[in-house]
Amino acid sequence: MKKILLDTNAFVNYLKGEKRVLEWLAKADCVYMSVFVLGELYTGFKAGSRERKNRQILERFLMKATVSVLEASQETAEVFALVKNTLREQGSPLPINDVWIAAHALETGSVLLTYDRHFTFIPGLRLWDEI
Repeated sequence: MKKILLDTNAFVNYLKGEKRVLEWLAKADCVYMSVFVLGELYTGFKAGSRERKNRQILERFLMKATVSVLEASQETAEVFALVKNTLREQGSPLPINDVWIAAHALETGSVLLTYDRHFTFIPGLRLWDEI
């Protein structure tokens, strides 16, 4: 089973019709959206001029049978703590939302679709450009 988790920038590129994102979505059996990605998307929608339209597109996407929203659980918090401490020990801080997103990817065993290179600092995290 191919499980993927979309980072915020990957979803934005999906909206733009970016071929690489579309190909990964087509191959995935399970597509996860982290509640933290949703927060970032809603923030961006509010700041833009197409909030209503973007929300409608997102809602249709979330209704697809293969798409699931990940809430934060106690297990997510445990994985977050491991990732955050590892990054601190390495001297490689990441934006806090990205640590939560990475925790969700690790917790679910998903490949993370992202354009952010700082995720490479997280041991064990599977990134789409490394597979």
